[in-house]
Amino acid sequence: MNLQNFHYDVAVVGGGPSGLAAALSAARHGAKVIILERNGYLGGNAVTGLPFLGFLDKQGRQVVGGIAQEMIDSLIEIGRCAGHNRCPLHNSVTVLDPEYFKIIAMDKCREAGIDILFHCELVDVNVVNRQMTQVSVMGKGMRIDITASVFIDATGDGDAAFLAGCSFEKGQKETGLMQPPTLMFSLCGYNEEEFFHYLEQHPEDLQPAESMQVSQGYDVPYFRSHRSYVFLGLRNRLKVLNEEGCNPLNRDTLIYINSMNLGQIYVNTTRIYRCDGSDPHDLTRGEIEGMKQITQLVELLKDKIPGFQNCYISSINPSLGIRETRRFSGKKRLAIDDVVRGHIPEDTIALGSYKVDIHSSVNDSTILRDLEGPYGIPLGCLISDEIDGLLLSGRCISMDAPSLGSVRIMPTCMALGEAAGVCASLSVDQGILPAQVPVDDVVALLKEDQAILSI
Repeated sequence: MNLQNFHYDVAVVGGGPSGLAAALSAARHGAKVIILERNGYLGGNAVTGLPFLGFLDKQGRQVVGGIAQEMIDSLIEIGRCAGHNRCPLHNSVTVLDPEYFKIIAMDKCREAGIDILFHCELVDVNVVNRQMTQVSVMGKGMRIDITASVFIDATGDGDAAFLAGCSFEKGQKETGLMQPPTLMFSLCGYNEEEFFHYLEQHPEDLQPAESMQVSQGYDVPYFRSHRSYVFLGLRNRLKVLNEEGCNPLNRDTLIYINSMNLGQIYVNTTRIYRCDGSDPHDLTRGEIEGMKQITQLVELLKDKIPGFQNCYISSINPSLGIRETRRFSGKKRLAIDDVVRGHIPEDTIALGSYKVDIHSSVNDSTILRDLEGPYGIPLGCLISDEIDGLLLSGRCISMDAPSLGSVRIMPTCMALGEAAGVCASLSVDQGILPAQVPVDDVVALLKEDQAILSI
């Protein structure tokens, strides 16, 4: 086995939205940075066709800026993003071109002088006297050991923290079950106007479930007003098909995201129950089940729903979209009471405002709970309280399960990543642990970089 060794100031494990922002912010503030990613691209869920939700709060105020907004601005400049659109269901929707997101993400990392290592899987970490000193990755039969002053776990599932032995929680308090993952796919040949005409004749197919809080105006005129929209509906039609035995998935809702390309949509409807995204056996089962559901769903749409008769699958995502796995213990913990009451503490390093969005892992229901305004996420939620030199970012930070239902969206995760990168760079520059970095120093740099920390 070939063995290589490298040293960096900051090592970011995971190149999804949160890891991308973490690496960029750390490097732009002077740190020597490497980003480690198991895929052959950067962006994670940002390149699946999912939109960016929750840039705006319920009142239409922008709550995320910084690197996340910079990425959107870069895409808008080349005509590959439709910008933010207020939404009665999701607060706001921002549709973008996933392929160009990959290109821009790569370009920005190269401009920042970040070293990128693709096609490597995290296999081990080294901890000495509570201090994380090394991560090890493997790819193509080669082991690569990375030492660093600070490590940022942006794997989503908290793989680095898990290997370091950090304690964690999983699942909703009531059931212990995690939100189900989805295998996303895209369809081409979709006739939007034909489908809209059907909806105009059948407004009952836009009635939300009782568990969803939706403002007025989620209708066909709204969908026609802007390319950035998410369709969620067909409950009545799918119910009838269920009763007739014509719906093999037994789903009661179709969810699709519009795209920047005419006739193309991204479908977010499959649901894999009781699937643990941190277990490779469950992931394998989920991929197989997801493929089966996609085939059945496409045939159903083509046969039964106007506007879909000429559709065909143009791509299937290379991996499941995971909503929930491990959450780790930090110096502070975000609680749902703080989220709901809109508490913004003095040590806030990112705002969230997206609805509490919890997909059931036992049935077809989804809870969408309104938030009247933004809440603040303290820096301590990103700092491991068990391992020195380890920062958490994205959906594995220190919080309870209901809070995850809001925090897990990509703009918020990018804001968390940007804060983690700033904290890491200050830790290196000042020669202290991340936990010792003054919050005021982190906040000051974030504000300089156009992050939004108050409304």
